Amino acid sequence: MARTLRFLAGIPVSELRGCGTKLEGRLHEMGILTVLDLLEHYPRRYLDRRKRALIAELALGEEATVIAEVTKVSGRRTRNRRALVEATVYDGASYLDVTFFNQAWRERQLQPGTEAAFFGKLDSYRGRRRMTNPVVDVFRRADDDDAGQLGAKTGVIVPVYPQSPKAQVDTWQIQRLVNEALERAKEFADPVTEPVLDAHDLVGRTGAYFGIHRPETDDEWKGATRRLVFDEFLRMQLGLVARKRALERDRLGIRHVVEGALVDNFHARLPFDLTGDQRSAIGEILADMAGPAPTHRLLQGDVGSGKTVVAVTALLAAVQGGHQGALMAPTAVLAEQHFLSISRMIDGLTVASEGTLMGDRPVRLELLTNRTTTTRRRQLEAELAQGLVDLVVGTHALLYGELPFASLGAVVVDEQHRFGVEQRALLRGRGEEPDVLVMTATPIPRTAAMLVYGDLDRSELREMPPGRIPIHTELASGDRSRSAAYDRLRHEVGEGRQGYVVCPLVEGSDKLEAKAATEEYERLSGAELADLRVGLLHGQMPARDKEAVMDAFRSGELDVLVATTVIEVGVDVPNATVMIVEDADRFGLAQLHQLRGRVGRGGGAAWCYLVAEPGTPEAEARMTAMVDSTDGFLLAERDLEIRGAGEVFGERQSGFSDLKLGRLPRDEPVVLETRAEAEAILDADPHLSHHRQLAEEVEDLLGDAVEFLFKS
Repeated sequence: MARTLRFLAGIPVSELRGCGTKLEGRLHEMGILTVLDLLEHYPRRYLDRRKRALIAELALGEEATVIAEVTKVSGRRTRNRRALVEATVYDGASYLDVTFFNQAWRERQLQPGTEAAFFGKLDSYRGRRRMTNPVVDVFRRADDDDAGQLGAKTGVIVPVYPQSPKAQVDTWQIQRLVNEALERAKEFADPVTEPVLDAHDLVGRTGAYFGIHRPETDDEWKGATRRLVFDEFLRMQLGLVARKRALERDRLGIRHVVEGALVDNFHARLPFDLTGDQRSAIGEILADMAGPAPTHRLLQGDVGSGKTVVAVTALLAAVQGGHQGALMAPTAVLAEQHFLSISRMIDGLTVASEGTLMGDRPVRLELLTNRTTTTRRRQLEAELAQGLVDLVVGTHALLYGELPFASLGAVVVDEQHRFGVEQRALLRGRGEEPDVLVMTATPIPRTAAMLVYGDLDRSELREMPPGRIPIHTELASGDRSRSAAYDRLRHEVGEGRQGYVVCPLVEGSDKLEAKAATEEYERLSGAELADLRVGLLHGQMPARDKEAVMDAFRSGELDVLVATTVIEVGVDVPNATVMIVEDADRFGLAQLHQLRGRVGRGGGAAWCYLVAEPGTPEAEARMTAMVDSTDGFLLAERDLEIRGAGEVFGERQSGFSDLKLGRLPRDEPVVLETRAEAEAILDADPHLSHHRQLAEEVEDLLGDAVEFLFKS
């Protein structure tokens, strides 16, 4: 019987021969609980034993992989108490010394008789050829007869699996279990039809699983990888396309009155002209709102591109038709910032009201966060229920409890990546299916957006308002550069402006050599910034204290704010012109771009200094990208290249950090192919009634968020 993935996911890995209790526990530490987990623990590379380097042929300074057997090993402590493990290995013709510093566990791993691959650079010590701290992949342990002759069993290509020295699981143990699982499965049920496989030149699923784990040629594992990557993206796209269509098909929304005096007056009162991108986005959103299906749209915009104006337009379009609007932000600081900026934008706007003498009243905006007192919350609830409040800005507090809107017509969720699918569904459950606009100032690449936000329509704001000067960004490595950064900060304060100093931690840590905000605040207050008014802001402060510090900084009572990333999003102080990020190499690229966006908001020149000594290629790449570009969309693409999709997506939506083989942007063509296939499959079979195995796989990947879609 052909095996489905769901069937394999139901078999504990302990049922495989050779997986005793001890090994089972170690595999569980690695997240391998079932036979499917094991089969999806794919090789990270392959060794071709025909091409292995012989020790005698290596030149000094050359990097190579040597496959050899350990003949002796010993461990000791050096004079400065560092662990030192020394081993000698033999490849059948020559000997090589391998040395490990600060890896005492290598003595247990590399007992005499152990066969392994050693990858490193050849050097010489006291006339003997040596590798120092090579990468090691164990193929056979000395005490395991059953693992012997691994290379002979698998042909000339040996898969090397991600291992866990901590869990004490080696590549040969994984491969032995994988081989048994493949032999017992024999054949895999294939949910993709032959015509689709032929159209994309893909191998069948049985060939894919055997080919990736037991390849006899390079073409075999490459073809297997291509098929399994296709499967990963197809499952995701089916879930997203089905969810998008279900929302459009099954749910009736509000037909909003999008042409009216309130929106026109709002735009007329703005002290600036809308950009072309803003006009386009507003047109797309209002067209959605005028239709019968609920709006579900993503608004992506770079820092300072004017997303708030677009969002307020959507909310006012709901209000002018007699409904209410809500804006939700991830933090109280950001909610308060939105409340202040929107209050200024709508000041003087009125809405029709039959119960008033003049026939209209001011548009009423209120704030609701976890800081709102119980008494005030009850009062607001009553006023919302009576329709006396038009717009409400809040945090997660808007989600929980039965907030009694009279008629919630539109919802804006800011910084959507900080909210999960379930929270978004809760919002959609308010009132009679309100329109939902989600917006983010952290642009993500087009292909990634097709995965993370594939169930949403998208609008983008790439055009910046006229007159905005790009922020000068500089890498400050070394004491002289750092001093120059603080000289600039003092100069700007002397000219009547303000600045930020951002640190990665709140408190100091013995394990991390990173500046902590509290310690840096104390030090700077008595050193570089001794003559300035300096404030401290971090997420662990009581809410009232945070609010007081931000108010003082906004009003100009403080010159410099020493902070953590609590200021990353939404803090808008136009007078701030200098941003100094300490230990900048410890921040992600998106975070750094957001932090940089806190300055230069007043339209004049601004500076961002990245204080860092990057010690890895990835950190260097992030610093270079920041210095080279202020374009958030370009940086998003660069971030994806540097970090990969799994980390970029984080926990935005379940399933989308589960890519095991797929990589973006490398696999962008596959994303586009699978999107088209998903749409074609669902065109012909909307509930996947005739594709039950595909439905199972999508449900198992994305869980309850899509399960209901395939119940016909």
